[in-house]
Formats: sequence, C-alpha cells, structure tokens
Amino acid sequence: MSDAVLVRTPCKVNLHLGVHRGRDERGYHRVDSVMAPVALWDDVAVREAPELEVAFSPELEVAPERSGVWRAAALLARALGREPRVRIDVVARIPERAGLGGSSADAGAALRALSELWGADPLDGRVVGVARQIGADVAFFLDPRTALFGGAGDVLERALPCPELPVALVMPRAQGGSTPEAYAEFDRSGKDPASPEALVRALEAGDVAGLAGCLHNNLAPAARALCPEVGAVEAWLRGQPGVRAAQVTGSGTCSFALCESAGAADRVAREARGRGWRAWSTKILGSSAEVC
Repeated sequence: MSDAVLVRTPCKVNLHLGVHRGRDERGYHRVDSVMAPVALWDDVAVREAPELEVAFSPELEVAPERSGVWRAAALLARALGREPRVRIDVVARIPERAGLGGSSADAGAALRALSELWGADPLDGRVVGVARQIGADVAFFLDPRTALFGGAGDVLERALPCPELPVALVMPRAQGGSTPEAYAEFDRSGKDPASPEALVRALEAGDVAGLAGCLHNNLAPAARALCPEVGAVEAWLRGQPGVRAAQVTGSGTCSFALCESAGAADRVAREARGRGWRAWSTKILGSSAEVC
C-alpha cells in the first residue's frame, strides 16, 4: 500500500468535561471540554480506488456504510466538489464505548488523510464543518493536541500547553451505556459543571499538581449510574500508590489515572489486568510531541 496516505491517530482523555443543561438545535448539549491526546493509536490508510470502500480490522459490529469514516469521506467529497473514489482501511486499537474517542478519532484521521490526498488543509473551514457534522469530538482529531473546546465540544477555543504525563487507562469488564444513554441520564440527574479556567491556568503554568487537583467530569455520575463497575474502577485507581489523580473520561466506561512515573503506570495497569479489567500503560502526549 505504498501509494496510500497514512495517518496515525491517538485517542483522547477529557481532563475537563463540563456539560451544561439544555440542548442546541442539533440536539447537542453545550460543553466545555479540555481534551488531551494519549498514545494509544489507530492507523488509517487512504488510497485512490474505483469507488468508496471502507474496511475495519477488527470488523465493526455495524456495516462500514454506517461508520463515521464512511460519512467523513462522503461529506468531505461533497464539500470539496470531489468524487469519493477512495479505499479507507482502519486498524482499530482504541476501544469503543470507552470515552476515548475511538470512532471520532478514526473519522478525524480519515478527514486528515483525505485532505492530504485531495490537496486541502485539514483545518480548512470546509473540513472542520464536515467534522462537526459527524460528531462532537471529531474536530479535535483534525489536529489532536491539548486544547479547550466549546460549543458542543466541537469548537476550538484555544490550544493549550501540556507536559508529557504517564497515564494508566482502565476499563471495567461490563460494557456500560452508550454516549446517548449517558446524556439521557445526565438530563435526568446531572449537576451544573465547574468552570475549566482553573485547569486551563494549571496547564498554562505547567503546574502538574494543580492540573491533578482540577480534573473534572460532571458526566461521570451518569456513567457510574449506567455501569456501577465504572465507579469501582475509578475509586480503585484513586487509591493506588503513585497515582496523582483519576477520573472517568468522557461518557465512560474508561477511567484514566495521572501517574507519578511510567513505572507507576505500568504497575497500575498490570494490577488492573490481574483484576480482570482491560488496562494500558501509556502517556499523555506533550505539546512538543509529533502527532501524525
């Protein structure tokens, strides 16, 4: 596949997720979201083909025609006045229903690769507009670096500096609820969010202790209500030696732990796997990291 455009995309964690009450005309809540890229990667390859084809490894539970990657190709082709004569291959390692942005990462990576193939800037307004049509987190993955997003979590407000930080990602055995189910639960029982400004200041100051003290996710109670094991994972992480702070990311089911060292992250992930949970020892990618 030497003629292919290759894009590697990280997953994300929400250092801050503040969901506001009420929905916009698209049915989305207003959201304040500080997302950071994490080194758990999917690979997306795009090459010219007689017609649009999308293939996933491993295969999705739904038809490829219903995926965000397919929509990305079809919508971007229309926006740029092209025909979507491409084949897109996705090697997926980011787990779904995790709050790590797996399907959004793949759609964003596909948009980046298609932009390169078709001679467009991935931050061109037409590309960003397509990303926002596909899903709230997709715009982040057009340039996956730590940033504050507003709107429905799809409008870039400002890029933010971030140090490289060891993290452990841990998922429960139970599948948990979907993102729509988590937001429906929030509508029933959610609380008003905190401001992201304290966390933004900690990032801008390079204050890791301050960052750890400012993690926030007011969608996490909904994730725990839908899957109590999410709460068990989160609480266990917070009690582990070498963990600075831990919380659920996005709508769950994954929780992440900011760790004092890579060794601490390795130990936490190893012990979590011993409990039957899925776990990874990895890192938040710092601002100077090459994200390709």
